Amino acid sequence: MSHGHPARLTREELDAQVGAPLPAKEVVSLLDLDVNLDLALDLVAPIDLAIAANANVAAPIEAAVSANALSFGSSAGAFVNQETLIEQGISGSAIANAPQSVEIDQSDDTVSEQEPPAPEPVPETGDALTALTQGGLLNINVDVALDADLAAPIAGAVAANANVAAPIDAAVAANVLSFDSVAVAEANQTALIYQSLDGVTAEANAEQDTTITQ
Repeated sequence: MSHGHPARLTREELDAQVGAPLPAKEVVSLLDLDVNLDLALDLVAPIDLAIAANANVAAPIEAAVSANALSFGSSAGAFVNQETLIEQGISGSAIANAPQSVEIDQSDDTVSEQEPPAPEPVPETGDALTALTQGGLLNINVDVALDADLAAPIAGAVAANANVAAPIDAAVAANVLSFDSVAVAEANQTALIYQSLDGVTAEANAEQDTTITQ
């Protein structure tokens, strides 16, 4: 039995074999993404707001707090007495005018058209391995052109006449870690409130004149 070395192939025999050299690693791409985005946006939002108010506000507040803390056989007392007389009257006018005149021209929009990218050259050889390794496995070409005109003119007016009264009376008593102790809180409140609106006017006008060209 012969154990000699196998015969070497000649240059002609090597050239006859089917194969193609692999490209360098840095030129191999799995994803070829080309995005071309053109935006032309016109955003206009003129806002006009008017507020008028006549108001009377009264808020008398009285409070009392008593507490026993870490004590023994103690007494704490808090007493509050509140007497309130409130007279509120409004005679007048609250007028709010919000005229708005808007002229918006959004017709002069030009989105420049760009030429699409040139397609990648097709390999001259019909070798499947060469075609696979040249270029990406997934080629995506996105070309988006957006021309949007947005206009939102807003006009608002608020008018109010108000009488507000809020008398508040409060008392708090507490025993905290105390033994045989007494905590007392008492709050007495007497409130007389007179409110009147005499010949008042609340008028709110919001006039809007808008011309939009898109």
